[in-house]
Amino acid sequence: MLYASVVLDIPTRALDEAFTYEVPDSLLGQVTVGTTVLVTFSRREAVGYVVGLADDLPHELKSSRVLSVERVLAESAFDETGARLVLWLAREYGSTLSDAVRLLLPPGQRISMRRSSEDGRWEPVSKQVGAVDDRWVSLTEEGRTFEPRRNAGRQRALVAALAAGSVRMAELGATMPGIGATVAALERKGVVCVEHRRLVRGSGATSLSSASAPRPQKLTDGQVAALGAIEDSCAAACGDVVLVDGVTGSGKTEVYLQAIERALERGRGALVLVPEISLTAQTVGRFRARFGDRVCVLHSGLSTGERFDQWDMVRQGVARVVVGARSALFAPLADPGVIIIDEEHEGSYKQDGAPRYHAREVAAELARLRGCALVLGSATPSLESLGRCERGVWREATWRRVVMSERPGGASLPKVRVVDMTAQFGDGRRSLFSAPMVEAIRGVVERREKAVLLLNRRGFANFLMCRECGCVPECPHCSTSLTYHERTHTLACHTCGRSWAMHAYPDPATCCPNCGSRYMGAYGVGTQRVEDELHALVDSFGVARDAVEVIRMDADTTRKKGSHQRLLEQFDAAECAILIGTQMIAKGLDFPEVTLAGVVNADTTLKLPDFRSAERTYALLEQVAGRSGRGDRPGQVIIQAYWASHPSIRAVETHDRMLFLESELNERSAAGYPPYTRVSNVVVSGTRVDDVRDACDSIATLLRERVGEDPAWEVLGPADCVKARVKDRFRRHVVVKSPTESGVGELLASCAREANVPKGVNVAIDVDAHDMM
Repeated sequence: MLYASVVLDIPTRALDEAFTYEVPDSLLGQVTVGTTVLVTFSRREAVGYVVGLADDLPHELKSSRVLSVERVLAESAFDETGARLVLWLAREYGSTLSDAVRLLLPPGQRISMRRSSEDGRWEPVSKQVGAVDDRWVSLTEEGRTFEPRRNAGRQRALVAALAAGSVRMAELGATMPGIGATVAALERKGVVCVEHRRLVRGSGATSLSSASAPRPQKLTDGQVAALGAIEDSCAAACGDVVLVDGVTGSGKTEVYLQAIERALERGRGALVLVPEISLTAQTVGRFRARFGDRVCVLHSGLSTGERFDQWDMVRQGVARVVVGARSALFAPLADPGVIIIDEEHEGSYKQDGAPRYHAREVAAELARLRGCALVLGSATPSLESLGRCERGVWREATWRRVVMSERPGGASLPKVRVVDMTAQFGDGRRSLFSAPMVEAIRGVVERREKAVLLLNRRGFANFLMCRECGCVPECPHCSTSLTYHERTHTLACHTCGRSWAMHAYPDPATCCPNCGSRYMGAYGVGTQRVEDELHALVDSFGVARDAVEVIRMDADTTRKKGSHQRLLEQFDAAECAILIGTQMIAKGLDFPEVTLAGVVNADTTLKLPDFRSAERTYALLEQVAGRSGRGDRPGQVIIQAYWASHPSIRAVETHDRMLFLESELNERSAAGYPPYTRVSNVVVSGTRVDDVRDACDSIATLLRERVGEDPAWEVLGPADCVKARVKDRFRRHVVVKSPTESGVGELLASCAREANVPKGVNVAIDVDAHDMM
């Protein structure tokens, strides 16, 4: 008898284990690991996912009490290794098993239970995206000699269109509306043949010049060393990690490409993760230029159908190289030889919904389970990765760091100049742009070059303030100030996404919600304002406005599908252009014509209430500095800052990371923060503040009872979150510091399960938290 271990698709922490069901003889061969099945649980039908099969019943169960699997709802989506990864994810990050297993399901697969309106029974409702067939029409051998009647004009036109070869039915319909009846008539006569071919969505190309970079004739010493270390880790086949610590422009992508080539030669595949959707066009272009149709791409910018087609190509073995954002890590690639995470320090690799995993940690576990190498690449490695490389061994895997300190072809790192904006202000300068920045931009325009300007804040101004009473308009649903957008004359909440026309906030009669005054002043700087002032600056140079393309790239201009790629292609094609953007332009972009990288305000993220703020600032500045001088022309970097003496800014100015590391590691060690501990955040939210407070107190009490007097553990709180209200839900949290090797996820999950949590209150567990607000 065969028994299946089934994870139920019921979102509750009470179901913290898989349940055993008998596989009837009628379903033998159909029920495999990864299949979606229909079972009975607590006297009602439920959807479940098979995560294990066994010939014997667990000894604690009696065969008379084991129910049977009723039917299969969907074919297998993952294998036994994927099932082990699901169990590890739930345990490591304190999530439910159902949340963890959904990560591995095909895009668009939603099978839920619905109560019938007729007899009240529960029945499965399937919403699954499937493959799409594309119809192609071609002439048969008889059709090549077929001569339509003189008055059969549409038949003549169709035969003429097919004379040169087969044509998609959709294209025929676009050029000759109503041609379907003619095709059907000629198909019955044997004149044409209609063939169904699989349509693969989401495989568009890019015109970016950097996407077709030639293969270098010679590798640098650093590239050779990195490839040697990766080969050793692949040969060990036990999940060893190589940290490629290379300066910006040192050729890390070429290392990735050659490592993948060697994996493919061994008959294995590769997974490549990039931190931003905006980077996939360049990355996929370079990878497809090298590996052709064996490359697929997976990220949230694709439609559900496009993601399913790319996912299915991997499952069928057609695609052997998967490139994408963090979700690509769960593609059904059966035998990866190498897993690569580019810009491994990026916070975007941390999932913000349950399970709140970090792609680096999941990749390390997946590499161990698959027996392959993990490659981490960055010019600014995370403190956690650097710490593990110093230790040498982490969770039974060897961690090795390889330094790539030179750029190929003799290119040098750009010169960095930090401008103290307090001195500029003292000299009477009130512009967004300092005098050195103005002269640098003027030089770019005169030489017909390109520049990138970073400001990590979208909108026109950070906030509005009433000049009469000092009131700052806040979102009525969140505890955050509203951002002013000048183009649309609206106030927008960047937390919940709501927006109001200026004349309609808080009601049509007033502007200031406190005193009704219409004298509202804009404070702070956003990308829209930088764009406006840059246009005025270029005009002051005496050149035509259309002679310099000013392109803004932020969350507002990249909402539409394909907008990331379109804006980058526009910047690439321009003779002289300035790209303004948020952090999405700071990393991975490779444009040799860029000779200036500017930072309008380097202090934006330094004073956030987050222990990682200095690390994020250093990484962001170092990355944006690396966009300059990647070609034959020397580059320069202008960083405007009010706190010019901060170690993270001085380290970028001198290209000396140790200036930042020494001070930062000392502060982290003294305060007990990563990489010396693990920090977890338990956020409790609900619509009733008293319920939220009671639930948070209950969880904190249980945690302190479990931790006891162990000095290696520390429980902080409960306290209100920095964002104490989001989307009309009140938020409190408890912060837990624990040893680096601790299994804190299981502890937090058990406390959340046993705590007194009223109905309507949500408990979110974030292990190794990156967002403390």
